[in-house]
Amino acid sequence: MAQTSEPAAREPRSLIASDRVIGTDVRRPDGTKVGRIERLMLDKLSGRVAYAVMSFGGFLGLGEDFYTLPWSVLRFEPDQDAYVVDITEDQLRAAPARTPEGTDPAEDGAWEEQIHRYYNAAPYWGI
Repeated sequence: MAQTSEPAAREPRSLIASDRVIGTDVRRPDGTKVGRIERLMLDKLSGRVAYAVMSFGGFLGLGEDFYTLPWSVLRFEPDQDAYVVDITEDQLRAAPARTPEGTDPAEDGAWEEQIHRYYNAAPYWGI
């Protein structure tokens, strides 16, 4: 008689649709709002999320600046229903800025290396 085994218990799925990430708040560990995710940049070959483009500052969408954060510096905090990044306003303002309509980071390897060094983040291409 063939022996059947019970399926292994699985952890809850952690997948999320990209359109649900867009518009999600980015906060500091203390809960202070930093900005909002405006766009995700994907690596075409691996399918991994490489960057989140975050809006910061402004009022009612006017005068906002956009910053590209390596995805690896963000972590999702269910208690805050937000992505959390441990960065000060001064550190953010000093970061290399990039608008979501600007040059595709994939076209600028030097910029990619600079942004990963700035945030002390492991590059997505080496993970």
